[in-house]
Amino acid sequence: MKTLVTGATGFLGSAIVRELLKDGRKVRVLVRKGTPTENIDGLDLEITYGDLRDKASLKKALTDCDVLYHTAAYYSLWDKNKRLIYDINVEGTRNILQAALDLGLTKTVYTSTVGCIGLLENGNPADENTPFNPATLSNDYKRSKYQAEQVANSFSQNGLPLVIVNPSTPIGARDIKPTPTGKIVLDFLNRKMPAYLDTGLNLIAVDDCARGHLLAEEKGVPGERYILGNRNMSLKEILLTLEKITGLKAPTVKMPYWVAFTAGWVSEALSDYLTGKPPAVPLAGVRMAKYFMYFDSSKAIRELGLPQNSIETALAEAVQWYQDRSRVSSKN
Repeated sequence: MKTLVTGATGFLGSAIVRELLKDGRKVRVLVRKGTPTENIDGLDLEITYGDLRDKASLKKALTDCDVLYHTAAYYSLWDKNKRLIYDINVEGTRNILQAALDLGLTKTVYTSTVGCIGLLENGNPADENTPFNPATLSNDYKRSKYQAEQVANSFSQNGLPLVIVNPSTPIGARDIKPTPTGKIVLDFLNRKMPAYLDTGLNLIAVDDCARGHLLAEEKGVPGERYILGNRNMSLKEILLTLEKITGLKAPTVKMPYWVAFTAGWVSEALSDYLTGKPPAVPLAGVRMAKYFMYFDSSKAIRELGLPQNSIETALAEAVQWYQDRSRVSSKN
């Protein structure tokens, strides 16, 4: 059985590839020309080159495959070309799922996000059945992923054996870009975080999240979705945990939301109309921080056997990975 993984060069995708190889699976990965492959270099896999916007390359990549893990997404809180996010995340998802349907794949696991799950106003953890509030679609990335999940649902209803997984916030080694959460760790290490916002996230070790994808293929019910998460933590708790791991002091100043929002608005306006470079303070990130992103993963734990390993260990692995790659200032 051969499995195609999209997004395999990224943080979560490369962890999924490693879990598949650990299970003795034959793995093919779809890579866009020019994409750095550091996260998968040296692994026993087959690389095929293509693009989610190129239908012919997707059909070629899926030929002779039985299973698809569609993990690729354009994860950006700001881009000068807003259309690109939708072309890749929405239309790209449509393209590859159509190819999977045409070729008769036996199972597809689609990587969505908890950003497509509803939130409870009282801050309690939400689950897969919590009603969704479109007002929480605070940026183009979240809007594109919400639309992409609707595309995935439509293919599931039309006969594609597809399971949706909604990862919360993976943390650990190989967050090469980094993701916004990895940037929190990196900024903490480099002493670039003088204050914090009153917000919260659900964290999961990246390897547990990757294993959750394989469990969704094995045990997940087509047409269902599963939150892949672990521990709900306030940003202050996360920073205090990093303090214990590193010995570096966590910030003690809580920044008012309006200050962060103003800084984000100014920063993004400068990027949009003057510099054309990513904003120092992405407004989308500030808007996301308005909500406590707390979730209940009990369905995935109960029905899939989702692992729940130590978040402290995962944070320590992220710290060590950045330190080993000299991405931490020598002044610390």
